[in-house]
Amino acid sequence: MHDFDTLRTTALDLLTGGDIDVSDPVLAAPLARLSETAGRRLAAMTPELIWPDLPLDGSPGNVTGSYGRLRRIATAWATPGTAQHGDDAVAARVVAALDLLYERHYNERLPETGNWWFWQIGTPMELSRTCVLLGDRLDAGRLEAYLGAIDRFCPDAGRRAGNPAICEAGANRADKAFIVALRGVAGRSAAKLAAARDGLSDVRGGVFHYVESGDGFYRDGSFIQHGNVAYTGSYGLSLLIAVAGTLALLDGSPWEVTDPGRQVVLDAVERSFALFVHDGLLMDTVRGRAATRQRFSDRVAGHAAIGAVLLLARCVPEPYRRRFAGLAKGWIERGGSRSYLEQADVPETRRAVAVLGDNTIEAAPGPMGHFVFPSMDRVVHRRPGWSFAISLSSRRIAAYEAINEENLHGWYTGDGMTYLYTGDGGQFGEDFWPTVNPYRLPGTTVDTRAREDLSFRAYCPDNVWAGGAVLDGRYGAAAMELACDGEGPRARKSWFCLDTAVVALGSGITGAGGHCVETVVENRATDAEPYLGDGWAHLPGVGGYVMDGARTLMETRTATWRDINKGEDTHGTARPVTRRYVTFWFDHGVDPLDASYAYVLLPNASRERTRAFRGSRPVRVVANTPLVQAVRTRGLLAATFWAAGEADGVRVDAPCVLLVRRASGRIFLAVADPSRMADVVTVTLDRPARGVVRADDTVSVRAGAHPTVTVALGGSLGRTHTAELSVYAPGSPRDGR
Repeated sequence: MHDFDTLRTTALDLLTGGDIDVSDPVLAAPLARLSETAGRRLAAMTPELIWPDLPLDGSPGNVTGSYGRLRRIATAWATPGTAQHGDDAVAARVVAALDLLYERHYNERLPETGNWWFWQIGTPMELSRTCVLLGDRLDAGRLEAYLGAIDRFCPDAGRRAGNPAICEAGANRADKAFIVALRGVAGRSAAKLAAARDGLSDVRGGVFHYVESGDGFYRDGSFIQHGNVAYTGSYGLSLLIAVAGTLALLDGSPWEVTDPGRQVVLDAVERSFALFVHDGLLMDTVRGRAATRQRFSDRVAGHAAIGAVLLLARCVPEPYRRRFAGLAKGWIERGGSRSYLEQADVPETRRAVAVLGDNTIEAAPGPMGHFVFPSMDRVVHRRPGWSFAISLSSRRIAAYEAINEENLHGWYTGDGMTYLYTGDGGQFGEDFWPTVNPYRLPGTTVDTRAREDLSFRAYCPDNVWAGGAVLDGRYGAAAMELACDGEGPRARKSWFCLDTAVVALGSGITGAGGHCVETVVENRATDAEPYLGDGWAHLPGVGGYVMDGARTLMETRTATWRDINKGEDTHGTARPVTRRYVTFWFDHGVDPLDASYAYVLLPNASRERTRAFRGSRPVRVVANTPLVQAVRTRGLLAATFWAAGEADGVRVDAPCVLLVRRASGRIFLAVADPSRMADVVTVTLDRPARGVVRADDTVSVRAGAHPTVTVALGGSLGRTHTAELSVYAPGSPRDGR
């Protein structure tokens, strides 16, 4: 029989930091924060209401919030070095509040009301941890009652209580598995611990396998929740945290998670999460409606990802262990190590300090390259010192999700919104979402009609074209056919991502309904003054913009977080917040017909380099029509063919996205079908190729004076197909092989 006391010791180590040295100066700050929070919550408690600012009747969200506050007080009580540690009076007040909640608001006899999540995940997650923390301070009767309530609403990882037809998947399943594991520790139940372990592996809904539809991780690195929403940085993050907790809790026990399928989640750390973390910030492009939560900024989400990865690094084998430690160390250092440690709790601080102080662990640099996620319509381009992300949408992937009174102004967040990250880490996290003009999000083409607050809706537009291709892991082309909600404009939009620049083209812009249509180049929160040149502009701390014909606006905007989020447990405050914005945009006029735009972003470029770029035009726009959009720079041609056609001598016989690069006696090609409608495309090159160096098994090549490359696109789900050709005959002295 396993020693359940040992298992509880492990749980306490995860929740409190375990047997800590209270004199260690690095722990002084997190201990003080915990003491202050617990003391403040204790001071505000009342016998009947518990906390007056969280009225309990009719609000399951406030019930969860109350359990959360009690868990934090219990954490302080169980943590050596706090003002509340071991205080009998503190424990008695927590138990009395738990009794009140059980008797009136959360027990096995009550029906669910409101959002099911509070009953089946939110409250049992807090209550199970509290039971572990209090241990034998809960008598057998109380413990049985509290665990009975958990068993009623979260009996196992796979079922939706009250609706067994729903099989839990993704984050919901992972959260429930962690709850069941904690409940197993608190109740010394081998059956519950086994159920937690097995729930992660279940062939129906388990998280340790790739999915081809619905919720979970995809082989291309995407993560989906709610069927069609790109949610790596919200629900995916919850999954990562819960899996890390379950693996660490059960590590070394008879219920240790040994399923080889756990590799799916472990690989996702680098393939899914790391690509969306810029210097410790978890990008809003994959956070959905969670981006509008005032207390859950991109930095807070990034800190949560760091904490989960540090925890995984404790309980996974090599080579994951060292790679994860290096990832977390790099994120902490580039984000400012004090920033993370100023927010970390005691166990997080212990894990972070251990890694930061280990000279054998090298901080991993941020990933470099171009990354396409076809299964969730997202693109990320990463270069030294900056990152650029694009939020696309289609019939397959929602343009936005606005449920539970969150994301009320998210109308255009999936219409090609772009996120430029340079050195100004507070751009999207510091009151951006309430104060930015929601009709002028960077990268979008929209009209100016007034929109009503969104209400319980996830919207997929009717376009099929969204995605892109990547060449050499370095260059990228992305495209989206814009089909706005209702009577909004239509357009064809492309982004070509290069070493030091991003070129954005739009064509076929057509509006209706008597509204002005605009394309937004940038809407930057900054106190800096832009320098405006002839057809170009420069923003200190951000970079340069080349944009003939664009307009400029500088304005100060004031709003409240509650304007965009009125969620039961996530709502923002009604306190006004203010930020100053610099906006660059194109005015296409009222009801335009076949309008277009072209602009270039030069992240981190100096004023002088921006001016020089505008003068020398090192990137040439080859075409910008409703049929083809293409640019050329040096030996690279990047093109979106919306139909069969030609660009700069290269022909295709079907729609596709194409990149062709010539260098060192080679021709490199990358082809993708973002529409997923074409079966085959043949590319005819304008210069000779005499041999084939390498080609995907979906690619066939006919070399010669006018070589053709035929790509089988059918069933490839938007992924990139590549080939490498030689301009010399095989075996010739110049072939180079």
